[in-house]
Formats: sequence, structure tokens, C-alpha cells
Amino acid sequence: MAEHLYDIRDPRFLDCVVTSAGLEEIADNCRWTEGPVWFAEHNLLLFSDIPNERILRWVPGQGVSAFREPSNFANGHTRDRQGRLVSCEHGTRRVTRTEPDGSVTVLADSFEGKSLNSPNDVVVKSDGSVWFSDPTYGILSDYEGFRAEPEQAARNVFRLDPQSGQLSAVISDFTQPNGLCFSPDESRLYVAESGGSHDATVPSVIRVFDVHGDTVSGGSVFCTLDSGIPDGIRCDTNGNVWSSAGDGVHVFSPQGELLGKIRVPQRVSNLTFGGPRRNRLFITATSSVYLVYVAATGCR
Repeated sequence: MAEHLYDIRDPRFLDCVVTSAGLEEIADNCRWTEGPVWFAEHNLLLFSDIPNERILRWVPGQGVSAFREPSNFANGHTRDRQGRLVSCEHGTRRVTRTEPDGSVTVLADSFEGKSLNSPNDVVVKSDGSVWFSDPTYGILSDYEGFRAEPEQAARNVFRLDPQSGQLSAVISDFTQPNGLCFSPDESRLYVAESGGSHDATVPSVIRVFDVHGDTVSGGSVFCTLDSGIPDGIRCDTNGNVWSSAGDGVHVFSPQGELLGKIRVPQRVSNLTFGGPRRNRLFITATSSVYLVYVAATGCR
């Protein structure tokens, strides 16, 4: 058992991980890695290196190459239901979709006539709606975007309607909303509060909302991290929530209980499941990307 890698807090954690599996560094020499997304049909991972303004591609057996430079300081990514890349861009303060021919379609860049802050993370629901967080990290400095004053009154979580293209603010009471993911049946939406990055009084929590079609309710605290802040989050098919943290990846039960941790030598920003059976966990962490095989299966 890799004692140094797995911090087991609950026996159920043993159903989530392969304790003989090691942590493999598959990319390095970046400044701040983010936004991992797996494309099964092409057998590749895309991820952002935000300050270097590039999206990189990793292919098993081939290594890392450039996918898009410049990237407009792209941060989080996901796939839509047609398999197209959906991206959050700090530099242009917009959410975009990359079409099969390589052209880029702008999905959202303003709300109520004012520029978005800096879209951060994004998920697509089974009905095709696009949900994304809009904190101010990309306009706080010139390191991950361009310094600017926020035009939005709040740091919202938005929903983009797939038919009308209308943008609505579904959550507006976060200091800095960050990673988000749906439960396997899409009845719950989890949202990470990362405001503790610049204000120590903001608790490092993930909140959970009940989803009612195009709106949500609730917003109670689902769990509290004991190391660093939550950033990117994902669900597995059993409803467990996998969260980035200061000391690695924390895994929580559907009831918000800490099951255990996968220790990572650098501060983790995000994660995603991939591989042919969605049982490989790709972890973006500061200047590197790591891979570890797990016993869980990631939600599609």
C-alpha cells in the first residue's frame, strides 16, 4: 500500500482508489496548469497553462504538444453533448465553443450589457445548457489575463440556454465561485467557493444546490476542506465528489463525509476522469499534470 500517497479516512475510500497505483507526472515546466478535459475518441487530454497563454495536448505514448497558442488565457474546459470543446477565456472574458472545423463560436461575453468578469470553469448539462462560474481572477492582475475593474455587480454562476442563447444568473452570493459539477442524475449542482485565496475569512467550502430545470435552490455547505481551497471538482458514478485541494485531491461521499485524500506534491487546481474506461484521474497541479489510476469511474 502506498502509504505516502493515500490518506484513508474511511474504509469506503478503498472502493475509490487502487492503493498499489502510483502517481505519474505526465507534463511539467508550466506556470499554472488548469482545465483538464479528456477526448476519448482522439485518446488525448487537453489542459491550460494559463500564464503562458496556451492550451496543451497530451497523448499517451507521444507526450505533450501545443494545441492552441495564444489561448486568450483560457482556464477551464469541458465538452458539450456533441463532443465539442467549450472553454472559459480570461483574456477575452468570454465562453467559447470550438467547432469541428476549428473555428471558434462565442457563447457568452456579457450580461445585461456589461462585460463578464473572467469565466473560470464550465459544465454542460444533458439538456445542452452551459453553466459556468464568473469570478474575477482573470482581471485581478496581468498574470492570468488583463487587469481591469469588474463591471458585474456580483460573481455569478450563469446558465446559458441552449435554444434561446439567453444568459441568466442562477447563483449570485459567492465571494469567488470556482469549480462546478453536477451529481450523476443532475439533481444536484456542486459549486466550489475559492474566495479564501484572497480573503482568509472566506471559508474553504463546497456548496450544494438542488437543480430544478433551469434554476436552483438551497446552497447549503456540502463539505469544508482542511487544506487549501477548493478549485476544480468532479463526481464519479457513485456520487462521490472529488475536489482539488492544497495537499492533493480530497474525496467526499454524497453526504459530504471526507473519505480520503490522494496526496500530490504540488497544489492541485483541477482534475478530470479519462482513459477508455474513465478510471484514470488526470490532475493539474501548479506547474505539472499528474495521472493516477483509480477504482472509481468518472461521470460522463
